[in-house]
Amino acid sequence: MSDDSDDSTDLSGIEDPFTIGAIVAQTPEKPVWYKRTPVLAGAAVAAVIIASVAVDLPSHTTVATDIADQTNIMKQINSDIDGCSYGVKETFTIYRDTKQGLLSSSDQAEAPAMMRDDQTACSFTSSDIFDLSNVEGTGTPAGKNVGDVVNVVTLWATSDALGAIEDIQTLSSDPGNRAALKNLSVQEVALAKDRATADRFVATADRILKADLPMPDLPVLPQLPGTT
Repeated sequence: MSDDSDDSTDLSGIEDPFTIGAIVAQTPEKPVWYKRTPVLAGAAVAAVIIASVAVDLPSHTTVATDIADQTNIMKQINSDIDGCSYGVKETFTIYRDTKQGLLSSSDQAEAPAMMRDDQTACSFTSSDIFDLSNVEGTGTPAGKNVGDVVNVVTLWATSDALGAIEDIQTLSSDPGNRAALKNLSVQEVALAKDRATADRFVATADRILKADLPMPDLPVLPQLPGTT
């Protein structure tokens, strides 16, 4: 009895060699299991799946590396915001001293040019502010909070500080301008609020990392007379 599982061709009883050759030539040879099309197709799919999983696996960041990354980003933020921080504080001081009669005549003459420089320092025409707006956080939980610091500090400079400087410039030439005085009061509140928000984001990153990252270098501004 023949075994149905045997794929070989039974040539017993055939003596003619030409007949045997013809039968062998017409019998297709079945490939071994690992060369068959379904197996190869399955192996290809498996290889693609394994490769995609390997690509999607998150890279591991150590706490020490994360702290170093966030420290460097905060230093970059503070470097970029330094000119605007100095500028808005200078403009506030000029306005306060002018209102209190503390500026000399030479200081009063220089004040408009100084405030124009301060205005530029807090706008996107400043290369530092442009660089600040392009700073990117990392994908770690702490990095996402530091990335939020970038957004808040950029807003602090280009909206709060710039708006306040422009209001003070208006009031320097038109002290009775009610719209500018009212808006300056709003900007003072925004400056303090956004500074506190930036500090909170860094504090959150500190708690995550159990670290002490540099805080945003945003100044506490002088209280201006007549804006409260």
